[in-house]
Amino acid sequence: MAAFLMEHALVMVLTILIINVVYVTLFTVRMIFTLKGQRYLAAGVSVIEILVYVIGLSLVLDNLDQPQNLIAYALGYGIGVIIGMKVEEKLALGYITVNVITKEYEPDIPNALRDKGYGVTNWVAYGREGERLMMEILTSRRSEQNLYQTVKELDPKAFIISHEPKAFFGGFWVKGIRR
Repeated sequence: MAAFLMEHALVMVLTILIINVVYVTLFTVRMIFTLKGQRYLAAGVSVIEILVYVIGLSLVLDNLDQPQNLIAYALGYGIGVIIGMKVEEKLALGYITVNVITKEYEPDIPNALRDKGYGVTNWVAYGREGERLMMEILTSRRSEQNLYQTVKELDPKAFIISHEPKAFFGGFWVKGIRR
């Protein structure tokens, strides 16, 4: 196999490119699992990741006299980052907290969001231009874009900011969360 690759430069370049795309994508997925506390999935992915890494790196190191191999390795890394980010978006593991600040009190935005299944805590806040309705909303990352769209439909001028909570305990909505 190695002799065939060395005789066919284009096949070698494509192989290195694909191997590195796969490696970096697996690296990204493993990091996501690690950050989300999915230790056994992270460990399983890391076994495959390191096998792919060693194969790809050895192909490049064994053929350092061919600059196209190094370029393919670097391009594969960059493409792998992009694909890894896309995979992360599709996995959408975990939950987010979204803070929404709006001038609108009618229609009743918090109850409209609760009716759609979001956990909402709201209160009156004060900004530069007076009273505002402040909401803190907990939702799964899979529902993130739907939440943004719903809020924008209810108030196109709402200020929205989100962050990912590290941990949360108690509360009404938490009872229904499957971990």
